[in-house]
Amino acid sequence: MMRTRPLKVALLGCGVVGSEVARIMTTHADDLTARIGAPVELAGVAVRRPDRVREGIDQDLVTTDATALVKRGDIDVVVEVIGGIEPARTLITTAFEHGASVVSANKALLAQDGAALHAAAGQHDKDLYYEAAVAGAIPLLRPLRESLAGDKINRVMGIVNGTTNFILDKMDSTGAGYQEALDEATALGYAEADPTADVEGFDAAAKAAILAGISFHTRVRLDDVYREGMTEVTAADFASAREMGCTIKLLAICERAADGASVTARVHPAMIPLSHPLASVRGAYNAVFVESDAAGQLMFYGPGAGGSPTASAVLGDLVAVCRNRLNGATGPGESAYAALPVSPMGDVVTRYHISLDVADKPGVLAQVATVFAEHGVSIDTVRQSGKDGEASLVVVTHRASDAALTGTVEALRKLDTVRGVASIMRVEGE
Repeated sequence: MMRTRPLKVALLGCGVVGSEVARIMTTHADDLTARIGAPVELAGVAVRRPDRVREGIDQDLVTTDATALVKRGDIDVVVEVIGGIEPARTLITTAFEHGASVVSANKALLAQDGAALHAAAGQHDKDLYYEAAVAGAIPLLRPLRESLAGDKINRVMGIVNGTTNFILDKMDSTGAGYQEALDEATALGYAEADPTADVEGFDAAAKAAILAGISFHTRVRLDDVYREGMTEVTAADFASAREMGCTIKLLAICERAADGASVTARVHPAMIPLSHPLASVRGAYNAVFVESDAAGQLMFYGPGAGGSPTASAVLGDLVAVCRNRLNGATGPGESAYAALPVSPMGDVVTRYHISLDVADKPGVLAQVATVFAEHGVSIDTVRQSGKDGEASLVVVTHRASDAALTGTVEALRKLDTVRGVASIMRVEGE
């Protein structure tokens, strides 16, 4: 039976994503009503600049007092798309206290304070949904949290930032340098005026924390995630990758240790074989590769950012939360029962590609190989080229721990015959 009294929604933020949420709520109102079982009404929109013209939004709904809006008491769902830590954190907890459930796209806040927010939601018996916080329109968090709830997830590896994937794809396909590719991304609107959060891996690290927490039923905070940006990736790195039949991607990798006793979460550039599904993800698209015991290998692919794609994820959560509201129920909350420790990056085991500038003379390769052996790092392949007394030595290792590789590189730098370490890159996906 259809309920005639509308469910009231407060929208915090009306930028690129928020304006699309409002538009879809209006243009798809009849469909949303049919899917939910009750009308959904936009009851207020909190903004910083009230004088800006917002097409399709009744100006009477616009306010600069977000706190008063979430405190009204008649609001059923608060949609938070303002981002950042404060005032978002306070507004969300205030919404719970005054009877509203929350849909958020705030990856930074969830990665930093997700446990506290879940606790506040549970205390007031309200929902906290955030599908839009990771990978835009791609249905990812709900499959991890619900569809795979009966399975054991061992690894999640993916491209979760469209800006960095666009830049790296452009470098790979055209031979452009980093700055040239970044300039094009900025001109096309893929990169912000200050791209630091993207290119230095902060954005991806926040998403990795959320993914790891859900996948491994363990609280993983942003500070637990190892982060390495992609600003040092060069055209020479791509040339080396091509020689190995690889390309380079900025990856978020969350994995369970082989013995199941701990987990790791990290973000860094890595070479991956062209045969791997993630290697074919082009432009500003996102994709996440999931490996589990029963389901095996799964990949989720699609647009990972932008107003409409992100709004699609927000509206999906809104429908779910509104249905729960009508049924007097709540959806799944935080699952952190496993409480596994998060291992440091030094414990992570993977393959490495190391490029060295060395003197072009007899015995250099033997010296380098000895250093690797002394640190317990096994060499898979070596390639040497050079002339006029200078040479380039490229070493690809078998799997080794990050700590062992770090010690190896420190020792290599002390050799008189090693002029410098041109690059170090992990090799994943094999």
